[in-house]
Amino acid sequence: MKILKTLFTAAISLTLASFVNFAVAADEAPDVLVKRISTDVLESAKADKEIQSGNQKHVLDLVEAKILPYVDFQRMTSLAAGRFWRDATPEQQKQLTEQFRSLLVFTYSGAISSIKDQKLQFQPFRADPDATDGVEVRSQVVQTRGETIQLNYRLEKLPTGWKIYDVNVLGAWLVETYKGNFATEISKGGIDGLIKALTDKNKKLSDNVSKSTKSS
Repeated sequence: MKILKTLFTAAISLTLASFVNFAVAADEAPDVLVKRISTDVLESAKADKEIQSGNQKHVLDLVEAKILPYVDFQRMTSLAAGRFWRDATPEQQKQLTEQFRSLLVFTYSGAISSIKDQKLQFQPFRADPDATDGVEVRSQVVQTRGETIQLNYRLEKLPTGWKIYDVNVLGAWLVETYKGNFATEISKGGIDGLIKALTDKNKKLSDNVSKSTKSS
């Protein structure tokens, strides 16, 4: 009985914490949101000994917990698919979004895995106070060794708060980059061909994570 009470209390606490976090996120300005997420991820990755030692499971867990709630994957996928998105059935759109989401999780995880002593710098935020879409937050990653990496974000405002739907790394927007890859796969095998290509890619990446986790 005592164990059940403890579990129940913990569940209530987590639920309340989630409501508080999302309430805060809904009121945050886009630049404040991006700064908070980026700083949290950077500090968490540096402090986690498992991540620093290469444990990919810990990296994936960090991405799921601290990044994904603030990304609009459906819009990101629809933009990457371009005109082909309208031709896809609702089920195809769902599968495509899920597979693209998984691919981006692995992409984010790869970047986080390389975090060591980098620092973040944010440029002055300039946006129309009434803007609700296409708002850009600009930052850069300063490294002890190597060039400074430009890292910008595009956001939209939804009822639940601001969401990221595109990322620019070193001058290249992620959506635009994938748009060409998507079009190539669709020209070869249609929407189903693209879904299969992403599924196969994600399986290989997942297998690599499993191998690295077992060996660590």
